[in-house]
Amino acid sequence: MRVVAVFIALVCISCSHKIDEKNLDYLNGYWEIEEAVMPDGSEKEYKVNPVIDYFELKDKKGIRKKVMPQFDGSYKVNGLSENIVILQQDDKTYISYTTDYAKWKEQIVKLDKEQLVLRNEQDIEYHYKKPQPFSIK
Repeated sequence: MRVVAVFIALVCISCSHKIDEKNLDYLNGYWEIEEAVMPDGSEKEYKVNPVIDYFELKDKKGIRKKVMPQFDGSYKVNGLSENIVILQQDDKTYISYTTDYAKWKEQIVKLDKEQLVLRNEQDIEYHYKKPQPFSIK
């Protein structure tokens, strides 16, 4: 019985990725969703994204905006944004979002210069990548 408990504890620890504070700067900029992984393991791919997330973070506070890529390579902004704060709880790193209408948080599962993985409160994981610039002139 003790061996099983130790094994389960090791699995839980190995699945938990601690986000290095210096990597939080990688959150800044544009992120395009690639796929969502549901709690049952099923996946939904996003091949075309009409909306991209833009994060601006300084000293663990900032904003997230939804922006729309344009054919000339620019982004159109609708003027709405969410205030964000980075929180550390139980060796996990979270983005806490606040608007006039709601408050929620997502765990940062992985963050580096090329990939962002967020897990929401319903255990859905969202996998993001840096968008590739394009323009049609």
